[in-house]
Amino acid sequence: MTASPGGSRRSEAGVARFTASPQLARALQQILVDLVELHLQGKQAHWNLVGHNFRDLHLQLDEIVDDARESADVIAERMRALDKWPDGRSDTVTASTTLPSFPEGELSVSAVVDLVTTRLRATVDTVRTHHDQVDSEDPSTADLLHGIIVALEKHAWMVGAENRTP
Repeated sequence: MTASPGGSRRSEAGVARFTASPQLARALQQILVDLVELHLQGKQAHWNLVGHNFRDLHLQLDEIVDDARESADVIAERMRALDKWPDGRSDTVTASTTLPSFPEGELSVSAVVDLVTTRLRATVDTVRTHHDQVDSEDPSTADLLHGIIVALEKHAWMVGAENRTP
């Protein structure tokens, strides 16, 4: 029940706090670990990239890493606002990410384009997979997911275009 203009005051005890259900918390936790993993894999690619168009992709990877890190922070802080506890520890991320593992060593620009595009799409898939359940419980949190999807899909398009030919 919302107060109307000129309505009566609520009592302290009458002010409810919204908390996430266990299902919502699990969905946000999965999104969080995939965003953290995307950030880490993006840095791995950034450090080990070689070849033609190195500098452009090197800089673009920094943008992706920044967006993944900021998005992870948004999700973790949203979890705290909903009285849940995010877990971004490396052991948790490693044990629960859905992203494919990233190869070690030096990698060509062409290989990194394909690897990063796949990881961007995988992360978007995680967000989309949980979106409807999140939206049914908390449309405000779903709005945050919309922004993440838009940003990551744009990165996937822009990075993936590097290896495409008309």
